[in-house]
Amino acid sequence: MIRTVSAWLTPSRWIYRKPKDWAENLRPDLSDPHPDAAIPDDLQTAVLRAQNAMLQQQNKEEGFWCGRLRADTTIDSDTIMLLNFLGRGSSIKVRRFANRLLKAQLTDGGWPIYPSGPADISATVKAYWALKFAGHSPNEPSLVRARKKIRELGGIHKVNTYTKFYLALFGQYDWDGVPTIPPELMIFPNWFYFNIYQMSSWTRSIVVPLSIVWASHPRMPCPAHAVLDELFPDSRRHVPLSEAVGPHAIVSWTNFFLWWDRGLKFVEGNGPHWIRIWALRLAEDWVLERLQGSDGLGAIYPGIVNTILAMKCLGYGETDPRLLEQLAVLERLELPGEDLQMQPCQSPVWDTAISVIALAESGLDRNHPALVRAADWLISKEITTEGDWIVGNPKGHPGGWAFEFNNEFYPDVDDTAMVMLALRHVYLDEPLTVLREKACQRGLHWMLSMQCSNGGWAAFDKDNTKTIFNKIPFADHNAMIDPPAVDITGRVLEFLGYIGFDRTYPSVERAVQYLKAEQETDGSWYGRWGVNYVYGTWQVLRGLAAIDEDMSLPYICRAADWLKSVQHEDGGWGETCATYHDPRLKGRGPSMPSQTAWAVQGLMAAGVYDEAVERGIEALIRTQREDGTWDEADFTGTGFPKVFYLEYTMYRNNFPLQTLGTYLRMVKESQRAALRMGLAGSLSEARI
Repeated sequence: MIRTVSAWLTPSRWIYRKPKDWAENLRPDLSDPHPDAAIPDDLQTAVLRAQNAMLQQQNKEEGFWCGRLRADTTIDSDTIMLLNFLGRGSSIKVRRFANRLLKAQLTDGGWPIYPSGPADISATVKAYWALKFAGHSPNEPSLVRARKKIRELGGIHKVNTYTKFYLALFGQYDWDGVPTIPPELMIFPNWFYFNIYQMSSWTRSIVVPLSIVWASHPRMPCPAHAVLDELFPDSRRHVPLSEAVGPHAIVSWTNFFLWWDRGLKFVEGNGPHWIRIWALRLAEDWVLERLQGSDGLGAIYPGIVNTILAMKCLGYGETDPRLLEQLAVLERLELPGEDLQMQPCQSPVWDTAISVIALAESGLDRNHPALVRAADWLISKEITTEGDWIVGNPKGHPGGWAFEFNNEFYPDVDDTAMVMLALRHVYLDEPLTVLREKACQRGLHWMLSMQCSNGGWAAFDKDNTKTIFNKIPFADHNAMIDPPAVDITGRVLEFLGYIGFDRTYPSVERAVQYLKAEQETDGSWYGRWGVNYVYGTWQVLRGLAAIDEDMSLPYICRAADWLKSVQHEDGGWGETCATYHDPRLKGRGPSMPSQTAWAVQGLMAAGVYDEAVERGIEALIRTQREDGTWDEADFTGTGFPKVFYLEYTMYRNNFPLQTLGTYLRMVKESQRAALRMGLAGSLSEARI
């Protein structure tokens, strides 16, 4: 059980040094370096437009921002599958989701996992099946093209584990061809080398409910019009996993786990019955506990869908309030419109924190009512109870923020750092000032306790780095573990620097050494949670500048030079999700406002204020719409590299605003410096 602690930790429990001038560092700088400076009209206009546009998007009652979070079509297809599993296949929603699928189809017949990407076999098979569920004939041109593309991509047997799992629910794939996910995983104690807490938090949210489904081996009647016989030309409803995973050495962990899977399938149903009952009870209790204080398991789409499937397999009735609540949570992820589209989750804490920073750094009064309301809301979302993170960090104490509205068991380091950065930017009166300081103290100590042994920070867990888990047959979502990431580490350093930490602090020094070790030979850094090397390089440079690193050091100059080397002729920067599949493509792609903003911020953090920065600023001003927003055609967020990408619809607006604001402040400061030099020169002449 997760224990609850008091919201306030006494000083005797703090295990990290308090930075110098804590209260002073938490107080935002309200000064304008030179309010009467002559600012270029186009720059000032762009900032004001962007500010107004962002203020209009704020939830006026509660004070948060929450943009639409879009993903590929796989979750829309999965929703059609789920509705059929629940006996709601004739719902009008199914047709509306199907319309969205048809519009997203590529001309070659397939479906991609990001807008500019090629057809993906799993996304294409899912969409094809979903359209058949929705009543579309296999003879329709769109499905004929899709079927041809599926064959070109290697056929239905090439789909990933979770696609096979859903196909098996309706008898469209044999369970023998689906990797085993036994509920007996729940029996392994936390100290055992293989246990669920050695998987990433999102994998736990996916796998634990799926293990309940696996134990049931359900087979729902598949409507005749949705049967996929035409995708099995050789009539084989599965292939051995050894064929599915591709070439591998005889003596390898991959082969070990394949034999392990065969053994589990052989004993399935023949072991002690009481062990299976015990394991299922543990899995059910684990899921139900984590629904408390959360918008679904992990507050993410796969966890919610798999929980619904598990509840049905456990016999929960149609009117069971626990099942109804999960269905309601899922419905809240729908994006309304002529066509329906699902969100993978909601991002209010993240969007609010970034928006506060953007508005404050672009010159909005730090005590503006919009910022005060947002800060009040952010403070209210602090999580002060223990979550799954406590298993890998037993000495840590709660105090952090999650990404979503409610996700009590899964605060993350990235959101915690971003929220505390945002709170630093707002001027608050009591009692909010006291609440902010206490929340930030708790957040700081929790965040520091989450530092991994190599000096970096990961998202949800500490030292969740056993790469052997990537060899498990159901690990093909490419995110079985949660290792440290340079982008998160850079953001943590950014906050630590703003409150007085520097390299004299051991935690900071270890982080800097980690970042140096992770730098690419060309000077860039890999971005785990944003696309991609532009994102990683920007955030590392911001963090290093905040801790007063010498920005003239060679490794930083290499990073700045790399950013300048990939600037486009139009002055912007762009990079696509394809870089995760082929790093040689880094820095290539149509210019995007969010990525242009990141690159310019990175250069300014590195102390570069030359033509490259000016051209980047001009590109942002030139591409801004009349309403103060920007257009962005591709995804710039990352869920699981190579597998799942995201479109943060607020990135295109809040990061450019922050960048223009930072540049505006630089212009004012340079004019003030010039004025001082002029006054000094006049005084010298007067003395002469």
